Amino acid sequence: MAKLPPENTEIINNLKQQSLDLVDEATATELTIFELLGETQQTLSYMDEMKNVADEAASSFSQLSTLQLQMAQAQPNATPDLLRLLSQVISRTQARIPALERSIQEVKTEWNLS
Repeated sequence: MAKLPPENTEIINNLKQQSLDLVDEATATELTIFELLGETQQTLSYMDEMKNVADEAASSFSQLSTLQLQMAQAQPNATPDLLRLLSQVISRTQARIPALERSIQEVKTEWNLS
């Protein structure tokens, strides 16, 4: 099994938890808008935006989980391509999380949701 340094494992696990939190918060925000305001032309684009945030966060979670599993299955060492792909997914996820968080906050602010 190809072992990652503990600090890399911690980074991946933190990114996965942040992704899960984003899925939860975006989905809850979408539901809140639907329950409070219904599905109208005004709310539809915001609900779609929350769905897109949840989908993107779920995709990041899945990619990181799949790559962790592939690292565990790699024998005797991970290939350079696998390590490069893992690094790219980590970087992309780190860069996207703040934007996804901002999207949720902007929708909440727009609709006065706390």
